Amino acid sequence: MSNPSFLKAIAIDDEPIALEVIKNLASEVPCIQLSGCFTRTKEALAYLQQEQVDLIFLDIKMPGLSGIDFLKSLPNPPMVIFTTAYSEHAVQSFELDAIDYLLKPFSFPRFLKGCNKAFEYQQLRHQSRGGVSVVPGEKAGTSIFIKSGYELIKIERSDLLYAESIGNYVQFVLSAGVLRSRLTMGEAEALLSPLDFIRVHRSFLVSCPRIGKLDKRNVWIEGKPIPVGSMYRSALEKMVFDAPDHR
Repeated sequence: MSNPSFLKAIAIDDEPIALEVIKNLASEVPCIQLSGCFTRTKEALAYLQQEQVDLIFLDIKMPGLSGIDFLKSLPNPPMVIFTTAYSEHAVQSFELDAIDYLLKPFSFPRFLKGCNKAFEYQQLRHQSRGGVSVVPGEKAGTSIFIKSGYELIKIERSDLLYAESIGNYVQFVLSAGVLRSRLTMGEAEALLSPLDFIRVHRSFLVSCPRIGKLDKRNVWIEGKPIPVGSMYRSALEKMVFDAPDHR
């Protein structure tokens, strides 16, 4: 059985430089243990016949056997994050239940988002095996990693109240503190949007379950007013009134 505290992973790409990029990025993510890098699918297959892994970072366009055909050849494939310079295979990759699809060149925040998704999915599967009830369609995972300074800090999604853009940083406001990360608001939105967060202003993202009140100008989170931009109001109102409590 895999270790629920991290993901054992391998990377497959016919370009050594691309493998080096993944190796360097993975070394910054605590939940990823990269155990092998391969430029040939034949070598990777031999490794997988001997070792169990949780995740594969897999290029699509490679000489001989493509990444998609390689994945189809595996009888019990692990989780897969496709890493490619081409976008035309995105639909097919998700039909194969890929965790994510990273277009080269990808940034560290984008790479981290994919790793978080895989880690969350692993946590959900582990809970399910342990007898914890899992609601079909429920979003996976209870925690994510956020980079702050030189550290990656694990936080519980339930502790996140809202995120605010301040200069070159995004400030994540938690139930018991504040965490600042050098991200753009777009990168923060990409990281948080799968976790029940919604953009309400060009400078603010809020936790949907934490919304206590919505008025003409603000959405209220734990008694604090957060301004709502006119271009975001329609999506926010739809989310609020379509929530289960309002059906």
